[in-house]
Amino acid sequence: MIFEGKRILITGGTGSIGRVLISRLLDGKSGVPEKIVVFSRDEAKQHQMRMFYKRRKIATDEIIYHNFDQLVEFYIGDVRNFDSVVSALKDIDIVFNAAALKQVPTCEYFPYEAVMTNIIGPQNIVTAIRDYHLPVEVVVGVSTDKACKPVNVMGMTKAIQERIFIQANLGCPKTRFVCARYGNVLASRGSVIPLFRSQILSGGPVTITTTSMTRFLLSLNKAVDIVFAAVREAKRGETYIPRSLSTRTIDIADAMIGSRNIQKDIIGIRPGEKSHEILVSEEECFRTIIRKEYYVILPIVPELREESLSALVTLDKEYSSADSVVTLEEVKTILKENKLMVDDPVFHSDEI
Repeated sequence: MIFEGKRILITGGTGSIGRVLISRLLDGKSGVPEKIVVFSRDEAKQHQMRMFYKRRKIATDEIIYHNFDQLVEFYIGDVRNFDSVVSALKDIDIVFNAAALKQVPTCEYFPYEAVMTNIIGPQNIVTAIRDYHLPVEVVVGVSTDKACKPVNVMGMTKAIQERIFIQANLGCPKTRFVCARYGNVLASRGSVIPLFRSQILSGGPVTITTTSMTRFLLSLNKAVDIVFAAVREAKRGETYIPRSLSTRTIDIADAMIGSRNIQKDIIGIRPGEKSHEILVSEEECFRTIIRKEYYVILPIVPELREESLSALVTLDKEYSSADSVVTLEEVKTILKENKLMVDDPVFHSDEI
């Protein structure tokens, strides 16, 4: 019961992963937290989420009253602002850092904005814990496959976030900093499924980058499973990786189009995109082990490793989305199981 009686802070708590994290924390299956603090700068999304948890359709001013007395507490703030981070971390036991600037093209056009959120934000968390001697037990950095061999700004900044949290274990010996890195999350904000659904409902065309492009397949709940496993099992400086299926993006489009007479347009790779995503690089595989159903990348900083790499059984090649590509029929089954076909409700970024 890893969350029993814990005070938990979720930065970026109104995003796709943040919302599912909160739902899973509230089900009590891993213990009932004392407090869940939803930390974000998006006033509108916090308002929507507060309405949802209060089961209110129409809000008046008093809906915010007694906010700080509730199990789910809403905190307006920004990871870019150090004072805001220090204040939010008061009396917190566990931190999930899900705040991110995550859309690849946006980060290419506004790279410093990505630096501020994806690098300065994590460093603010580390500095606050270190300099104010805050008794935080665990910090989980939520990362992405794009941080592995990065070719775009989003991945580059997420790669630096990973290194910031790994190194933080040296300066904050009472706090365990770990990471969870995973691939494409089905129907999360900025992912391809809501885009395809919108294009199909509009009559097309459906835009495909390349016919060979592949991506990992992971549900939001599976993504949260990895984050929870990192809290429960990861040692200092370790990065948890799911062992996921993957698909061609054109097969996702074909599965969603079905028998509809919808045109597909091949538009080419967007700025900063890869044809195939990688979760473990050829450099990382020699310090990557299998632990239960996960791959675990041991810390690059040797002082944090508990065993010699020569004594461990590690991977012998990189782990890519081109490795375990499922068939079109399997894609259809996965989408149906997750209620992500065109006629199903899609988990949209503006919904709870």
